[in-house]
Amino acid sequence: MGLGLHGGGLATARWLARHGAMVTVTDLKDETALADSVEKLQGSGVRLVLGRHDEQDFTQTDLVVKNPGVPRTARPLTLAGSRGIPIETDISLFLQYARNPVTAVTGSKGKSTTASAIHHGLLSRFPHAALGGNITVSPLSFLDELPAGAPVVLELSSWQLADLPDPQRLKAVVSLITNILPDHMNHYRSMDDYVADKKRIYLGQTAADASLFNLDDPYSAQFQKESPARHLFFSRTPLPHGFTGAWLEEDIGRDNLDGDVRQILPRNLRLAGEHNRLNLLAAALALRVLGLESREIGERLAAFSGIEHRFEFVGEQGGVRFINDSAATIPHAALEAVRSVPGPIILMTGGTDKNIDFAPLAEVAAVPKTIILLEGSATGKIISLLDGLGIGYHGPFSSLADALSEAVRTAKPGDTILFSPGCASFGMFQNEFDRGRRFKSLATSLFPAARASESK
Repeated sequence: MGLGLHGGGLATARWLARHGAMVTVTDLKDETALADSVEKLQGSGVRLVLGRHDEQDFTQTDLVVKNPGVPRTARPLTLAGSRGIPIETDISLFLQYARNPVTAVTGSKGKSTTASAIHHGLLSRFPHAALGGNITVSPLSFLDELPAGAPVVLELSSWQLADLPDPQRLKAVVSLITNILPDHMNHYRSMDDYVADKKRIYLGQTAADASLFNLDDPYSAQFQKESPARHLFFSRTPLPHGFTGAWLEEDIGRDNLDGDVRQILPRNLRLAGEHNRLNLLAAALALRVLGLESREIGERLAAFSGIEHRFEFVGEQGGVRFINDSAATIPHAALEAVRSVPGPIILMTGGTDKNIDFAPLAEVAAVPKTIILLEGSATGKIISLLDGLGIGYHGPFSSLADALSEAVRTAKPGDTILFSPGCASFGMFQNEFDRGRRFKSLATSLFPAARASESK
């Protein structure tokens, strides 16, 4: 249920068909909207029902596999559940059939970067290590080729965790929660409900496993009371006496896992952003638990360049730098991005509301020399905040092209154009990845000489 655009439904359909199932894929989007995915299913023998959901497809079947984007309260799922038909996801199926140690990463922000950094570190010792989950790679896409025992890193959203039929199925050798911030409040009844889904990441662990928590996050105290695993911590500052984990000290990452203090993260990192330094510290701690040596971890993570749409350097032209931070879908993420840019900033922000308070942006609203606003249901909140602080802005603009043109018009050598929306993308874009790709395409078309981030 839900073919989608990110590959999860596609990978699930292919995997099930490959293993002999008679598969029906149904999605409310039509064939035009799903053209890329539909084309990739040609010749697979999969039956497609697009533009609608037919009741009999959910009541006359042996199994329903839902896409994470489909609400659990959707009527077809309710019908299937009332008839005792199992409801699974690509993640739950992977966990059921894989014979591999799993490191599971969740959090409100930073989980993609942290999970990717852990995977990057593991590859130095485990060339068959795999990465999947919310990072838009379904683990079913690599399950059949995955050697038994090869480590797997799963990035898991709150929805993916909530969709597990039984949290005990997720038996992570390492679980890691980067942070907890208000997010998806347009889908959750309360912050408590959101946090309850995040907690499911450690409920299947045992005392032989490890749970890694952000000691700077207020929710860590609650988590450590409940997690059955060994508790380890990471922090921006040295850990209190009696705590085990990793911390930053003068921008250097250290840990005390063996009783002795060791350096696990150097000061000089390829990945920019102070928030990313903490993400890499968390990744380094996970890699230590997984058996890598301190020197090896430091070398691997120092060379890690990050991932697309997360504080991604796009290029530079005429002394103006361009950063794509489209994955910043909550105000706190935009706040951290602004804090991480040295020099004058032209901030492009705004978008769709997720019922989140924008008050945190007040801390850095005066930092950018110019603020460019994109239209969206959340942008009114930003305007009210800026008006209350007496801070001017340009826009809101109804197109990304116009917004970027205005940013370029006002830019001078030494400036950074930072695209960090701090809001959801729906309405003007398909998702945050589509939004980021469009920004990069526009930037490079405006400045053909801009260097791609891969050349840095």
